[in-house]
Amino acid sequence: MRRILIALPLLSLAFAASAKMVHRPVAWTDGGTRFESVLVYDDAVSSQRPGLVMVPNWYGVNDMAVRKAETIAGKQYVILLTDMYGQNLRPKNDDQAKAAVQPLYGDRALMRRRVNLALAQLKAQAGKAPLDPGKLAAIGFCFGGSAVLDLARSGADVAAVVSFHGALAAGKSAAPDRVKARVLAMNGADDKGTMPDAGAFMDEMRASNADWQFAVLGNAVHCFTETDQNSPGCKYDARAAARSYRMMHDWLDAAFAGRP
Repeated sequence: MRRILIALPLLSLAFAASAKMVHRPVAWTDGGTRFESVLVYDDAVSSQRPGLVMVPNWYGVNDMAVRKAETIAGKQYVILLTDMYGQNLRPKNDDQAKAAVQPLYGDRALMRRRVNLALAQLKAQAGKAPLDPGKLAAIGFCFGGSAVLDLARSGADVAAVVSFHGALAAGKSAAPDRVKARVLAMNGADDKGTMPDAGAFMDEMRASNADWQFAVLGNAVHCFTETDQNSPGCKYDARAAARSYRMMHDWLDAAFAGRP
């Protein structure tokens, strides 16, 4: 009997260690469209932590995006994995994904509205999740990188935005002194889709008077953080991914602490 009593607490500890991540639906409606996002955080610790709006690649909210959000959140962040399309649009292939992003690239005001609504929903989680509402930022991948750069261009009150292999072109450039966030954009040196706009992006950032950094990762193409991608122009690169995540953490830590 004593062995059983000892084993039960050990079993409970093992279960707790394997069941820390919370996935909580967060939904809102705008313009007649219902958006279904996912709040991701580790509930094994109760301390408040920074919040991140995370906009995934053009496939939107799916199981792979949730796993990426889990990995990034760890015990450090509360992440709102953001639905930019609406609940009825979940692309299954590249053609569907391309069709899903076109209306947003074609209407940057709509893109900015939707990502700002996501930020508002993240702020609203204060008191419901271990979120520090005074420390908010946004990160995005591919299409999501474009979305968080537009969040910064809109003048959103966030500490930082971080774009991974996102499109750099602006539908409407940021006005001088409008960008409040510290902006970090990271793109592959051999990314033929985004790098042609690098010069114009840097000119835009200079003119905006923002605190910004543009990092070019050598030998990397598009999609370098996307573990499921292995085509010539869109390929996962473990070295570039690791370096970019380290830069992200350093950038966010400094922004939240108010350090240079």
